[in-house]
Amino acid sequence: MNNDSFRLGTLSDPTQFSDPLELCGSNPEQLRRWLRKLIEIRCAEEKIGDESGKGTIKCPCHLVIGQEAPAVAVSEHVRNGDRVFGAHRSHAHFLALGGSLNHLMAEVLGKDTGCSRGMGGSMHLIDRANNFFGSVPIVGATIPIATGAALAAKMDEAGGVAVSYLGDGATEEGVFHESLNLASVFKLPVIYVVENNLFSSHLHISLRQPFDSVCRFAQAHGIPWQRVDGNDVVALTNAAREAFQSARNGGGPHLLEAVTYRWRGHVGHREDNDVGVARKEGLLPWKKRDPIERLYKAMIAVGFETDESLAFTWREARLAVDKAWTQAVSDPYPKINSLLDRVYSKNSI
Repeated sequence: MNNDSFRLGTLSDPTQFSDPLELCGSNPEQLRRWLRKLIEIRCAEEKIGDESGKGTIKCPCHLVIGQEAPAVAVSEHVRNGDRVFGAHRSHAHFLALGGSLNHLMAEVLGKDTGCSRGMGGSMHLIDRANNFFGSVPIVGATIPIATGAALAAKMDEAGGVAVSYLGDGATEEGVFHESLNLASVFKLPVIYVVENNLFSSHLHISLRQPFDSVCRFAQAHGIPWQRVDGNDVVALTNAAREAFQSARNGGGPHLLEAVTYRWRGHVGHREDNDVGVARKEGLLPWKKRDPIERLYKAMIAVGFETDESLAFTWREARLAVDKAWTQAVSDPYPKINSLLDRVYSKNSI
């Protein structure tokens, strides 16, 4: 077996990969679109974090600050007919696909105008109009659902692809390995996007697994894999393009490991602790690998961006988030009878 699939190497070193990105001839408008989306997600997450800290938001919120790039890169290749599934840290997946800021803010506040009609909170998101078929808090739960969606896509013969977002912790669930086995045997068009941020809750991957790369699991099942700097939206987009093209052309499943790092704790708004455990050193070096800063520095270097236009993008994003939040605060809560009407089928026995 190829030992390259076992270890992350320098990708796990926070002092590496902090330089501006290699733009590789990317289209300026495409780069600006990615930058705007990265900034929108960051601003939305900072707002949710701030309001969680104040106690305005009551539901648990798992923030994606610092690891916004995989969602933006993968969403670039999603088209109508594809089915995308998230996990418990899926605000970015929802927004990157075109989900509404208003619907997200309303949902975390439990409002009737939320994407799940106020019944799901931060971890139960859905937006089928934008190909996002749902996220759930149970670790690994959407992996087999995405695999089943890929089986349906293969039977439909319409070129659809399923995407399963998961973290490195979910690779320790049995259903992950069962899904990879099934997808490999039946050559299903599914892309497993592992956002390896090195931690499952507060436990580093070195305390949970003998090796720090999860690509070895794909290799064991005969599935093509790619490992990418998860804070490099350009490299991620190129890798995702290959995976989608292969899946659409009958190449079967693919695993994409995006090596990244979250700036906040496992759940909640704080940087200094993680589920009540003091966070150890390493965060400050990882902040130098900020996917937003590395992209805009590269764009400024080649004249695709200016300090003035960047400031405008940040200002517009914050205004949009504040507007969505203000609207969500004034929106109504679900009516009391919605608790039963939206949980139980009226046709059930």
